[in-house]
Amino acid sequence: MKSYREMDVWREATDLAVAVTVAVLKLPKVEQFCLAQQMRRAAVSVPSNIAEGWGRNGAKEFAHFISIALGSLAEIETQLHIASRLKYLSSDQTRPIERICLSLNIKLRALKRSLSP
Repeated sequence: MKSYREMDVWREATDLAVAVTVAVLKLPKVEQFCLAQQMRRAAVSVPSNIAEGWGRNGAKEFAHFISIALGSLAEIETQLHIASRLKYLSSDQTRPIERICLSLNIKLRALKRSLSP
């Protein structure tokens, strides 16, 4: 591959960032500078770390950035759970994002394993 943009996992991660950004617009105003902002940051972090890792020197560094992306993914899942428990987002709103998170978790872990010696 010539670019991280050719990676399915990066494209799916950008889909996640868009889905989270759309979902947080539905949060109450009181959460726009707390939970919403944190969710957007974590969502943007996933594809950003995939891209940054791709641009680094070697598999070991790439694997490190994939680990960071996995951490951000776990943050998103946790924040979705909180938003759902507070009844800010319905299960109809969170379920599609959770499906993307699950798919990305599997793909990122497989990618990380493939980078290990």
